[in-house]
Amino acid sequence: MSRIVAIVGRPNVGKSTLFNRLVGSRDAIVDEMSGVTRDRNYGKCIWNGVDFSVIDTGGYVEKSDDIFEEEINKQVLLAIEESDLILFMVDVTIGIHELDSSVASMLRRIDKKVVVVVNKVDNNERLADATEFYSLGLGDYFALSSVSGSGTGELLDYVVKNLPEENPEAIPELPRIAIVGRPNVGKSSLVNSLLGEERNIVTPLAGTTRDSIFTRYNKFQHDFLLVDTAGLRKKGKVSENVEFYSVMRAVRTIENSDICLLLIDGTRGIEAQDLNIMSLIQKNNKGMIILVNKWDLVEKETNTTKFFEKMIREKTAPFTDYNILFISAINKQRIHKVLELIETVNRNRTRKISTSELNNVMLEILKQNPPPSLKGKYVKIKYVTQLPTHTPTFAFFCNLPQYIKDPYKRYLENRMRERFEFTGVPIRIFFRKK
Repeated sequence: MSRIVAIVGRPNVGKSTLFNRLVGSRDAIVDEMSGVTRDRNYGKCIWNGVDFSVIDTGGYVEKSDDIFEEEINKQVLLAIEESDLILFMVDVTIGIHELDSSVASMLRRIDKKVVVVVNKVDNNERLADATEFYSLGLGDYFALSSVSGSGTGELLDYVVKNLPEENPEAIPELPRIAIVGRPNVGKSSLVNSLLGEERNIVTPLAGTTRDSIFTRYNKFQHDFLLVDTAGLRKKGKVSENVEFYSVMRAVRTIENSDICLLLIDGTRGIEAQDLNIMSLIQKNNKGMIILVNKWDLVEKETNTTKFFEKMIREKTAPFTDYNILFISAINKQRIHKVLELIETVNRNRTRKISTSELNNVMLEILKQNPPPSLKGKYVKIKYVTQLPTHTPTFAFFCNLPQYIKDPYKRYLENRMRERFEFTGVPIRIFFRKK
């Protein structure tokens, strides 16, 4: 079950700086100009062994001349609707702004945990000034400085303690398949083509989480759960044509799945949003199949398919070991092939390789091409084993794990992919001290 924390507030209070600190990246653009965050940023935060997703929303504005105002406000409302806990950020150097009051009145009406975060508190005088934020009527606040990081530890302790419990879901132990992609790419059509008219074979199973719906697909010798798919969900209260909506849904859907079918619009090619969703699939170590939809509408020449495939793999390098299938969801073209690939990727995802076989193969490869020496030190890898995790994960035991760099790690991954069948599945490799 994925848990989402949204950071909301008016523009320029430091939401993106806090986001970067929580997810440990510089992904969000941080600028003094008000309203810079217009595209959504989302990332993972892990604190004391608990992980959750963080969404950085645009600043909430009222009655401004900015043409983005309506979009930003829609996105804030969506984030509030989708999240489990809300960080409402304000700026101590400005005090209570009228926009803060209007956001606060909106947040007081919702039945969710709201935490007031007073930013830019970097001295005692400002600590005293922060008390005025009690008058927002949202209870206690956390005073911190997102630039220096002081106070963020206490905030995270509180967040982790107040996230909803992860309930084990009362659903069958079957592979969970998610259909993800940009809006209007044909997700609903694919669901309808898969499920067909024989709705009696499809059993909706309500998960115990607030927002995951699992639908069992059990025919033609295939048995799996479709996760939280477009067309099986009630419509949100906010209009659904917002690009952001697909991001919020994708975060939830991907985290609740084992394998993702990433739909790309064949008439438009692979776009930035597709690559964003793909990197989210990889970050979460999920199996992946790329489906190029609407292929019946594309004008084809002799090598159109090859050219399209090459273009996709170039954009997703270095990870290129996955299947690409050209389909038409509406015409049910190659739908059976989709089912076969789901079976294949699920086999690869759950593949277990014996320690003796692993060592026979990998130690020979290591002998032929050992890790490069660094500062005159030679790395000796003695032993390899597969770890008991949900996705293929391998530990290489050696004398100096800190000296092994990413290029060599990629080399080992590529050799493993050549020798063992892991198409469509991310592999994780760790180096540990023997």
